[in-house]
Amino acid sequence: MKPIKYVLLIFSGLLFFISCEKELPTLLSYDSYVFSSTDQAGGTWKPILMGSGDEIIIAAPAAVASSEYLQELSDLKQAIAQMSGADRHAVEYWSDNSAIRWNEIALELIAKYNLIPGPNADGTYTLPNPNNPSGPPAFPFAHPPYAVRALAYMSVAQFDGLISAWHYKYTYNRPAPFHQDSDINYAYTDNTIPSYPSDGAVIAVASKKILTAMFPLEAEYLAAKEAEHLRSLLLSGGYVQSDIDAGKQIGEEVATKALARAATDGMKNAQAPKAVSDSLAAAAFARFGWQWINQELPQRPVGLTPLYGKVKMWNVPNVELTRPIPPPNLDSPEYLADVEILKDYADNVTEERRRIANFWQDGLGTYTPPGHWNEFTKEFIVKYKLNPLRSARTFAYLNMAMMDGGISCWDAKYYYHYPRPIQTIEGFKTIAGTPNFPSYTSGHSVFSAAGAEVLAYIFPQESALVKGWAKEAALSRVYGGIHWTFDAFIGTDQGIDVAQYTIGVAAVDGAD
Repeated sequence: MKPIKYVLLIFSGLLFFISCEKELPTLLSYDSYVFSSTDQAGGTWKPILMGSGDEIIIAAPAAVASSEYLQELSDLKQAIAQMSGADRHAVEYWSDNSAIRWNEIALELIAKYNLIPGPNADGTYTLPNPNNPSGPPAFPFAHPPYAVRALAYMSVAQFDGLISAWHYKYTYNRPAPFHQDSDINYAYTDNTIPSYPSDGAVIAVASKKILTAMFPLEAEYLAAKEAEHLRSLLLSGGYVQSDIDAGKQIGEEVATKALARAATDGMKNAQAPKAVSDSLAAAAFARFGWQWINQELPQRPVGLTPLYGKVKMWNVPNVELTRPIPPPNLDSPEYLADVEILKDYADNVTEERRRIANFWQDGLGTYTPPGHWNEFTKEFIVKYKLNPLRSARTFAYLNMAMMDGGISCWDAKYYYHYPRPIQTIEGFKTIAGTPNFPSYTSGHSVFSAAGAEVLAYIFPQESALVKGWAKEAALSRVYGGIHWTFDAFIGTDQGIDVAQYTIGVAAVDGAD
């Protein structure tokens, strides 16, 4: 079997990113490629959740001349000989860099569950409940803070798990089965990376376990994707069963570590009751003389995740370190000037401004702003031919920075509790909905700036491009009429500030 050429439509370049309105994750199409590096020292890199790559202990593999291993080779050849059409399609789909595929699955689920719960017949609201995921309403509501958290935990588990896998790959150096038996053909490009333990198995098990915790109603679907992925690893000719079993062990243990952190990070308290939400509004009014009031009809009694700003951050020691300066007073020249800017945009909606607002909308039923930046990242991973370990590292730092950015942004939102333009400009209309949380600062701006900074660090050749996208994402919210210009500009600075903490961690993890 020759290296696979993926047959789905490929897209690339600035033209695609700035000319299409994307709402759902796109299956990335690419040829199996020679990795730009194999990172033989990757097992010495510093993990996020663990102390070192050898914290998870797996047994030494059987020798390649042992009867046990020879039997595995025989079993593998028999399995390949009996492959079905569905098996061949799965091998084509999963590829030899499967962090990309699990990222796409996560984005698919985020878009599916990014549906705001509607009011009950009596006008009250029932919130999604993790203890009763079937609802109604179904759990979760995959809004941007929830989405980026799911992506962060999955990506960090993948990264740590692959550091562990790389440690053992180059400790034991057991070659892949197609190097042991010339009758076994490998489905992908030979990158000469040892097969024990299977990095794909680490990713499959860790991703399935994290996503099942985040999207419990999808347990059956995720189990089926995990089984399909694991079988494709075997049928690719790249692994025997013991390679896969060792990878499964690492994936299970690293996901357990990730979920232990998630259980205590404070997210369960983020959607605070009305009394707490009201107290935040009252505190802001006492402090500044203003408070945000939801303009939805019917009006929701509580804003979205008022205490998300208190969730545990990955790399920022204290959320107050990244809290921005106060927004302008509602009678200040700066505020009054911004009122005129917003009125002018509303009265003179150009085709280009509408396109930008629509492209970056990322509202209900989409993969949210953090998902947008994960979509871009897949393209860069393939363009620069990253191996699975470096791919997982990229997703991990991207999503940690954006999650920290979201926490910092939500801290500012509910600390300052600043009104949106629709609340304070008489007769004002938006073209981008009415979000259920305060205005200052802009979540799109913070998420995008944080994501762009990390991508600029990892892919310096793309720095100007991604930072330009981040600025456009920020302006899109002003063009849409739901944010002030200072929400966007200061939010951009906030995202840049937050991302530096994550980049500081990346700079000393041993990979550069």
